[in-house]
Amino acid sequence: MTAGRPADPHLTTALTPAWPERAAWGTAPSLRAWQSAAMTDYLARSPRDFLAVATPGAGKTTFALSVAAELIGRRVIDRVTVVAPTEHLKLQWAEAAARAGIPIDPSYAVGKGKISSDFLGIAVTYAGVAVNPLALRVRTERFKTLVILDEVHHAGDAMSWGEGVREAFEPATRRLALTGTPFRSDVNPIPFVTYAPGDDGVPRSVADYTYGYGHALADHVVRPVLFLAYSGAMSWRTRAGDEVAARLGEPLTKDLTNQALRTALDPSGSWIPTVLAAADKRLTEVRRHMPDAGGLVIATDQDSARAYAATLRSISGEAPVVVLSDEKAASKKISAFTTGDQRWLVAVRMVSEGVDVPRLAVGVYATTTSTPLFFAQAVGRFVRARSRGETASIFVPSVPLLLEHASGLEVERDHVLGRRVTDENDIFAAERELLAQAEAGESASSEQEGLPFEALGSDATFDHALYDGDAYGSEEEMDFLGIPGLLEPQQMRELLQQRQADAAKAQRNRPAPTVVDDVPAAPPSTHEQLAVLRRELNGLVAAWHHRTGQPHGTTHATLRKECGGPAAAVANADQLRARIDRVREWAVSGR
Repeated sequence: MTAGRPADPHLTTALTPAWPERAAWGTAPSLRAWQSAAMTDYLARSPRDFLAVATPGAGKTTFALSVAAELIGRRVIDRVTVVAPTEHLKLQWAEAAARAGIPIDPSYAVGKGKISSDFLGIAVTYAGVAVNPLALRVRTERFKTLVILDEVHHAGDAMSWGEGVREAFEPATRRLALTGTPFRSDVNPIPFVTYAPGDDGVPRSVADYTYGYGHALADHVVRPVLFLAYSGAMSWRTRAGDEVAARLGEPLTKDLTNQALRTALDPSGSWIPTVLAAADKRLTEVRRHMPDAGGLVIATDQDSARAYAATLRSISGEAPVVVLSDEKAASKKISAFTTGDQRWLVAVRMVSEGVDVPRLAVGVYATTTSTPLFFAQAVGRFVRARSRGETASIFVPSVPLLLEHASGLEVERDHVLGRRVTDENDIFAAERELLAQAEAGESASSEQEGLPFEALGSDATFDHALYDGDAYGSEEEMDFLGIPGLLEPQQMRELLQQRQADAAKAQRNRPAPTVVDDVPAAPPSTHEQLAVLRRELNGLVAAWHHRTGQPHGTTHATLRKECGGPAAAVANADQLRARIDRVREWAVSGR
């Protein structure tokens, strides 16, 4: 496994395909350093199977098509088959391949047989392969074929998909597997991926080339991401008629956390309108520096997507583009938004993985799906850099699991075999069910996860910002919404640290209440004081997680054990201050 190796200057001629007809169809794209280095490695070893793991936005498509053009030029192959997760991505691959001089038929149906002689390849979906793998096997055997398996982790999503891929493409001359999202633990191996025992003896996937988010950020290939976390008070009624109140982001059971999150995302509450208004303000600020910058709201289901769009229209004065998975014009809408200058796009699933909309700079993560895989796919839509200094801003619910995903953006995960993680697999099963229902147009009803409830009300409060794994708390939301849209990563870090220091200094130097006509100025209300303390505690816990890797819930539980008192949601001011002081003691002592 290699990463970030410099390109070989002696390979310049090798990277220019010898295919004589190429000039009539397109021009070879210029390669980034990592793409050239990966090409150098690939051509030097010429393996039958090659797994490239590269962060979203790094340019996996360009790398794969460059490999394809080179292999065609050397007469190693004469056909290309691209396997993609969705119908829209088939079109996207075909358009990119056309620009690279490789005409691909995205409308090919499995079992169709011959295609026009104008094409050198086809694009199919994993689901399509599973329908009739034998037909694709026959085609693969007839030609010297390069199979590009885009987002290859999908070959492990269902047994039939993996078996179909293996049967269809076992005879392929070359197979190039690509992924840009975290793998998960599983018991089913992904076809054509190499596994080797890890330090614990458990088989793990072995990538031939890895280019992570950290490398890409250092190379200015991707944008830095500023996460803006919002909490708030939630209330809902269970099917039994019990009314429950809790604060989003506080340590809760898994069921209560899911119910609080679903309440926050309910279009009829106050949380969503408040967060969408803040996101629109942020987009306005970013568009001062990036005039065509766009925003994306990722919704749980189609009903919510339509409701969010109506709210955004009233906020911004412009109707958002709404993309629903069952619409025939969905791909055309995404393409039009990509090249246009509209402010907002609202989607359920269509823009979660692989879809390339480089101008997306502001996002709202308004979905109940919270797996590392989906979160990484969603964040990947915002990180593609067009010029140096661009920053992505993503608004997220202040849920510990999502904040852990945000803190671990640079973590690289292998595909682990033979280790079935019960909770994780249950989550993925629930995710697939939710997505199927969402794409069918069903609402996120209470029956979907067995957690019946009726949302009664919600409010939104800015909690803290998260950047490069560090939490920055502030009472002033606009301190973060007004950050310029063009800042280098180091400039962003210095700006946040300075604002944090200024806020702490202002807090220390705050004068005592003044007396006017012998009447002292009203001190902050108890509610306001507790809200500030909770935000400060949550920010410190998030920073402690980044430093130690300890889950937020575990840290809160340890603080309760050491300092006493109830959960933070109902703790008094003295109890919250004691926990804040204890976390700071840990940081100083290096516990």
